[in-house]
Amino acid sequence: MNGSALVTAAPEFSAPHIEYGQLAPMLLVFGVAVLGVLVEAFVGRDWRRAIQVPLSFIGLGGALAWTIYLGVDRAAIEGHVFWQHARNFKAAAMGSVAVDPATYFLQGTILVFALVSLLLIAERGHDAFTAQAAAVPGSDAEQESMAAGSTHTEVFPLMMFAVGGMLLFPASNDLLTMFVALEVLSLPLYLLCGLARRRRLLSQEAAVKYFLLGAFSSAFFLYGVALLYGFAGSVRLSDIADEIGKNNGSEPLLLAGVALLSVGLLFKLGAVPFHSWKPDVYQGAPTPITALMASCTMVSAFGAILRVYYVGLENLRWDWRPMMWAVAIITMLAGAVIAITQTDVKRLLAYSSIAHAGFLLLGVIATSKAGLSATLFYLAAYGFTTIGAFAIITMVRDAGGEAGHLSRWAGLGKRSPAIAGIFAVFLLAFAGIPLTSGFTGKFAVFQAAVQGGATPLVIVGVLSSAIAAFFYVRVIVVMFFSDPEPDAPAVVVGPTAATAVALGLAATVVLGVLPQPMLDLAGQAATQLFVR
Repeated sequence: MNGSALVTAAPEFSAPHIEYGQLAPMLLVFGVAVLGVLVEAFVGRDWRRAIQVPLSFIGLGGALAWTIYLGVDRAAIEGHVFWQHARNFKAAAMGSVAVDPATYFLQGTILVFALVSLLLIAERGHDAFTAQAAAVPGSDAEQESMAAGSTHTEVFPLMMFAVGGMLLFPASNDLLTMFVALEVLSLPLYLLCGLARRRRLLSQEAAVKYFLLGAFSSAFFLYGVALLYGFAGSVRLSDIADEIGKNNGSEPLLLAGVALLSVGLLFKLGAVPFHSWKPDVYQGAPTPITALMASCTMVSAFGAILRVYYVGLENLRWDWRPMMWAVAIITMLAGAVIAITQTDVKRLLAYSSIAHAGFLLLGVIATSKAGLSATLFYLAAYGFTTIGAFAIITMVRDAGGEAGHLSRWAGLGKRSPAIAGIFAVFLLAFAGIPLTSGFTGKFAVFQAAVQGGATPLVIVGVLSSAIAAFFYVRVIVVMFFSDPEPDAPAVVVGPTAATAVALGLAATVVLGVLPQPMLDLAGQAATQLFVR
């Protein structure tokens, strides 16, 4: 055998093809995050903030523009038809990342919310975040760093890493990639939650609770991944779905894996009984970070749940739907009932978020295109309202910082009627009052649930909404029908926080009065469901 024959017979080597263009939004966000770390390492402290803020805006804005470019067919713009790049809708990065209309919608929503949250973080950087995280609360080192005017510009690259993980989480097409994304989005948030400038001990306690409970939930998630791999011989969602369809007799292993995997996913939502971290973390974290978590993390987590249950577990719906029914019922009721007893505004919104997670689960339970479309719309509507509400919380301030106790908001409508009125609009949207985005979102998920045979859940959802309306109206009564205290907090309105409030108010009203364009956009994104 001669040498030429050996060369001819040798198999050809082809490097794996990775579609970098389709992954560009995530790569851009991660690239800016790494660049931000380099800025922290090599740029002087006096120049860091001047670089980090515009760099973060450029990264998020560029990622959003590229996401729109990928998701919109320029040839179909005149016909108002979006999500038509069929050649782009597939599993990219060697099958580990799914590129489909729902992914583009979720990623675009996350990036918009991240940009609005960045407005709050940029404005409150000097006041919301501690000057030196390593300093013991109340120590001389902390006082010296505060007197020197030090700021934590590390907040910006940490935020970018978290947003990058949020973009990857709902796009993950296999469970191993999803676990990596879960850790990438969670670890920076653990740190950011402990960086509050005031009430440092409360902030650090919130960060420790979030870290410990998050580590437990990640362990459950990873153990579930291991069991599902043992069942299917693969961590790819489509392979798991195919193996479930074969019904090969390994149901105990499968059901145990699904249960453990669900614990990790439901924890990120704050669904009952995995909700205990949410009120403490929302209260203790810097409010701009709370706004980021309450909007972006909710969208990312629900995107991951939709992909897992709609793709990987689509053939197991008769097994997981009863479990999800129970979780949705107790989440809606517990969030609404416990919120009535809250006296801190941020904790009240935390339990409100728990109740809304229960409402959103109705869209998951519907297991239909209508359910996916309704969930996508609800996430977009809820996120804008949430960021606007937390932006207003950053404005109501006294000598100790943000006035979080509800009693301090007494008479706010008499002193600052515009701010109190806008906050009332947000609260009415949370309650689902007609002509607000909250009503349209709830109606959409309730309708999808009825079509999916979950009418009893809708009845529970309506009752929970009625209960929740009580504590929303209570806040409105305190603001407009109570006399202000002599030392009532002031309302400090900054330009970027005002922009965040204006965007939240506009979206809340427009999506309530004229919701059809966004409903159509969500409906088109749900037309093809998810790629396999």
